[in-house]
Amino acid sequence: MKKLGRAFFRHDAISLAKDLIGTILVHRIRGRDYRARIVESEAYLGPRDLASHSSKGRTKRTEVMFGPAGHAYIYLIYGMYKMFNVVAGKTGEAQAVLIRAAEPLDGWKADLSGPGKLTRALLITRSQNGLDLVGNKLFLLGVPGNRPRIKRTKRIGVEYAKEWKDALLRFYDVDSPAVSQRDRKE
Repeated sequence: MKKLGRAFFRHDAISLAKDLIGTILVHRIRGRDYRARIVESEAYLGPRDLASHSSKGRTKRTEVMFGPAGHAYIYLIYGMYKMFNVVAGKTGEAQAVLIRAAEPLDGWKADLSGPGKLTRALLITRSQNGLDLVGNKLFLLGVPGNRPRIKRTKRIGVEYAKEWKDALLRFYDVDSPAVSQRDRKE
């Protein structure tokens, strides 16, 4: 396995969302590495995407999204759940990928079958918003030759996003038991 560099993240959010499936997310904290295989993601395509925070413009909250690819965008929803996103694309495009679910590795037992559960178990906090994912605290590893079977579906929980609510921008590993929500057609 090899740590993913900046170039990996500079792709558009759709490509990055697919490419993140099967990679290993590592959070190094308190002398321990928590590792999990990403199995579900959602792409957010910048200001034109009405489900994206960047559709409201550049604000203090969204500033990280407008920055360089490969940084963490972490925010709070419903006053209780932290959401971990990876900034994608070129600087200024404000694209990001939400990490929705993962499988714990190394004998670690945790339920990572949803974005709030994932951040809670991996000890990811809002204080890490803007963190460079090419660093040594929170980073991703590529797994050569690992290409999971990926299904593409509508995103979850974006009914407010008008024509964007039906966009097929969610990706998941069909063989993973950790996926937060399966397509009804499966």
